[in-house]
Amino acid sequence: MSPTPRHPAWLIGPALVAGVAYLDPGNVAVNMSAGAKFGYLLVWVLVAANAAAWLIQYMSAKLGLATGASLAELLGERFTSNTARRLYGLQAQFVAIATDIAEVIGGAVALWILFDIPLVAGAIITGVVSTILLQVQARRGARPFEFAIVTLMGVIAVGFGYGLVLAPPPAGDAIGGLLPRFDGGHSVLLAASIMGATVMPHAIYAHSSLARDRFGVDRKLPLLHLIKATRIDVTVALSIAGFVNLAILLVAARVLPGVEGTDSLEGAHSAISSALGAGAGFMFAIGLLASGLASTAVGAYAGSDIMGGLLRSRLTLLGRRLVTMIPAIAILACGVDPTFALVLSQVILSFGIPFALIPLVWLTSRREVMGEAVNSRITTAIGWFITAAIVVLNVTLIVLQLTGAG
Repeated sequence: MSPTPRHPAWLIGPALVAGVAYLDPGNVAVNMSAGAKFGYLLVWVLVAANAAAWLIQYMSAKLGLATGASLAELLGERFTSNTARRLYGLQAQFVAIATDIAEVIGGAVALWILFDIPLVAGAIITGVVSTILLQVQARRGARPFEFAIVTLMGVIAVGFGYGLVLAPPPAGDAIGGLLPRFDGGHSVLLAASIMGATVMPHAIYAHSSLARDRFGVDRKLPLLHLIKATRIDVTVALSIAGFVNLAILLVAARVLPGVEGTDSLEGAHSAISSALGAGAGFMFAIGLLASGLASTAVGAYAGSDIMGGLLRSRLTLLGRRLVTMIPAIAILACGVDPTFALVLSQVILSFGIPFALIPLVWLTSRREVMGEAVNSRITTAIGWFITAAIVVLNVTLIVLQLTGAG
């Protein structure tokens, strides 16, 4: 019997789309760098970030379900000063641009590895494909868009999980990585990058609007029923994302330490091919390509929502897409090292998290906004704790960089 609209399985989808944000090329670059440079040291950061992401994405989806509006729209309505609203919108849009830099560059690098396509041309191809996926969402609705993105997510999981099958890590070493600790300033930099790549600001904005778009026609369903299905949706999505990210780090920790050139995506591909065979290298590149194509579509979706809700832009969908895509192409055209740009973009994302997370926790804790879906006191307390931890990590990073310890 086919699932009915009231069956929880039929309601799964928005979190899987938002979850692709946790599988973008920035994640690949950062997790590869963390594993290659520090082995299993930062496994705990990745696990903690994934756990935090579960609660954050759940709150974002709840906000969209309870209010019928996105986080960007709700914030745009609450600013009494147009100047303040625009400034807030500009920082959010800057985060969206940083996101697109990672995703478009990752797709371009994958096309170069697979087909020797020049990086600039590969960036353009990645941007065009993501724009087509956005047109699917705009013209055909949420479900076809979800299907396309979830299919790419499956390719990503297989592509990056393949290396873990060939080179499983020693269980003791992997478990030992769960002990919280650092090893110098550079490990803190990578930890902040992992946090920025895992708990992503644009995913916080996007999930509320994805829930709004997906369930706008299902208002006849009880809100608490939709929230129950959302918990399942988020659990499935973050379990997949967590597995893939952990697989990337563990494979890098197992086969890349001490190998020259692994600080770049193309170098990591070469090293994996040498250590595990051409098949593993091919699967890595395929996973990277799917990652770039899927995540840049979701990132562009978030950027478009930010421009509409906070900046109140009248640009067309194509115009909004160009705003975030052009900087990535320009960076490659200027000869900036792609992997350096990827890692740096993740640090920028980490600094953007509080600007999305603080209002999310605040709004979802207010009964006049959320109604019966309001956070419990425990949920709100954990949300504020996560926010404080991220702020402390970022302040520590600034201090280390200013003092030259990183």
